[in-house]
Amino acid sequence: MSLVGEGAVAIWHDILPEGREDFYAWHGREHMPERVGIPGFLRGRRYEAIHADLAYFNLYEARSPKVLASPDYQERLNNPTPWTRAMVKHYKHVARSICRVAATFGTGQGGMIATWRYDVPEDGSAGHIEALTGKILPELAANGGVAGAHLLIADPDISAVDTAERKVRGEPNRIPRWIVLVEGWADIAMFGEVCREALSDDVLVSAGAAGPADKGLYQLQAAISLADLKRG
Repeated sequence: MSLVGEGAVAIWHDILPEGREDFYAWHGREHMPERVGIPGFLRGRRYEAIHADLAYFNLYEARSPKVLASPDYQERLNNPTPWTRAMVKHYKHVARSICRVAATFGTGQGGMIATWRYDVPEDGSAGHIEALTGKILPELAANGGVAGAHLLIADPDISAVDTAERKVRGEPNRIPRWIVLVEGWADIAMFGEVCREALSDDVLVSAGAAGPADKGLYQLQAAISLADLKRG
């Protein structure tokens, strides 16, 4: 198993130029440790775009989806620190989903991650899961340049819960419903080509996706796990 829990928060966003320098210090020194310190959270990772529509991708892994609807998490979202209030005003074009991990394949983590955000008609969801988990993702995870391949499915109701932190940002969140993540440990060009071939729009639509996906390729910038906090 490559992901370390059965729940995940997936977040894509841009940062206004005037907030970027302080963003790195805040996110690494305060925000990720705060999130990973919530009971049931296991790891946080931040990636920066190589080729993507949004500049950053953040992934938080949790023991179960219940953790992501818990009072502990909601308490943090509704009581942002002063530094958080100052920083999230620089966030733009946020896409954020509270997810269950429908499937995860692989043996480790990679320094790159490719992401797909898309929709699937309700009556086609079972067939889409079968297509991805029965063949497409396991075969992709077996590629020598791929560390892991994962399918996340958003809970739209929990994802849509409004919070004080979101209100400080001002803009509403987009909620991607279906998410595929592929982690790579090959070189950038090789990994990108593998992903384009294995999960092209034609492949996803043939498997039941409603249309073309929003795609991105990112490189790892920071990672903090529960074990890191315990050592600290």
